[in-house]
Amino acid sequence: MIESRAVVITKPGGPEVLEVQTRSVRDPGPGEVRVAIEAAGLNRADTLQRRGAYPAPPGAPADVPGLEFAGRIESLGAPILGDWKVGDPVMGIVGGGGMGQHVVLHERELLRVPEGMSLTDAAAIPEVFLTAYDALFLQAELAMGEVALVHAIASGIGTAALQLNAAAGVTTIGTSRSEAKLARCAELGLEHAVHTADGLFAAKVQEIAGGAQVVLDTVGAKYLNENLKALRLQGRMVTIGLVGGIKAEANLALILRKRLCWRGSVLRARPLEEKAALIQRFSTEILPLFAAGRLRPVIDEVLPMKDASEAHARMDASETFGKLVLSWSQ
Repeated sequence: MIESRAVVITKPGGPEVLEVQTRSVRDPGPGEVRVAIEAAGLNRADTLQRRGAYPAPPGAPADVPGLEFAGRIESLGAPILGDWKVGDPVMGIVGGGGMGQHVVLHERELLRVPEGMSLTDAAAIPEVFLTAYDALFLQAELAMGEVALVHAIASGIGTAALQLNAAAGVTTIGTSRSEAKLARCAELGLEHAVHTADGLFAAKVQEIAGGAQVVLDTVGAKYLNENLKALRLQGRMVTIGLVGGIKAEANLALILRKRLCWRGSVLRARPLEEKAALIQRFSTEILPLFAAGRLRPVIDEVLPMKDASEAHARMDASETFGKLVLSWSQ
């Protein structure tokens, strides 16, 4: 057991409820590693957890947010089956606790940091790239030559999805309520931008491409029926976020007539075996693209971990382009 600092949610509320406190972190058990964290990416789920709207799953710290991290292996439990060594640079996803200085997790949940990449850059990869890869290519079975509609294209998940689609030969239609953010996404290779200040986009998607085969929905209720209108015959939609509400009336006739498939997906509460399988596949198919320069994390700013409240306030205000990363060394 060691003593370690962590960003702590002292009570449900606004960004001001966050404090850096000392917490005890246990030693790793069989098949586990303890990682000394250098940096952690901030995600929308962290702000929801801070408000009390998205509690951590069983086994994860209830009061320490953070779903992704990058750092170095500090100690190994015995036995360890993988080729891991103390000092190895690693990154990964966790159910919570990523905003601490240390985290203990199973070795099969680790990802190697791409060669030549800093730990602060690596901290912006796991949650958004794993989520986008899983939702688009494993859940929705997106294929080369198809068209994908991606909402909140300037977010961390949006910029990850845009790059993954380009690498796979997929055309992306991206939406945002900010014209300035859409212009920046064009620099990342966005082919078709749709400004959604009025919440309407289906007609534009149909005009651009005759509809989309796949929708990556990060909004939820507010966009439900527009999403259904935007899909082509036998289209697929995967909902991974609910910032636009959790309840809506759906046009069931449209779902039947178009023979649509609609799924929900979340990574945080998945069991170890499912996470390990996803990480193995991601390591084989996607990680090499970072080393080759075809993918990169899009980071708005790196802030000191002590400024977690400021980072949360910026995310609450939707001021960011790409990811915010918090670092212990700044």
